[in-house]
Amino acid sequence: MSKKVRTEAVDALFEAILCLKDKEECYLFFEDVCTVNELLSLSQRYEVARMLQEKKTYLEIAEKTGASTATISRVNRSLNYGNDGYEMVFSRIAAGQERP
Repeated sequence: MSKKVRTEAVDALFEAILCLKDKEECYLFFEDVCTVNELLSLSQRYEVARMLQEKKTYLEIAEKTGASTATISRVNRSLNYGNDGYEMVFSRIAAGQERP
């Protein structure tokens, strides 16, 4: 992650997220922290990544998620050249382990 992103404020946000205990707490926190559109954008990117991992086409993904081809391309670039964050989460979910 870029040094510009690694700040004390971001560290504090991640600590807050890590203290959430369940999905309901996530809803409560994220609905306070994010706008509806921000939260929907994050969830859309995650869904795009999941579908790319399943080898769905850009057209299938765009039709199901409403994501633009630019968004799909950015997520694909993260999957291929990023920090393997998506892969880490997908692997843990596949193993039935949401948290380490």
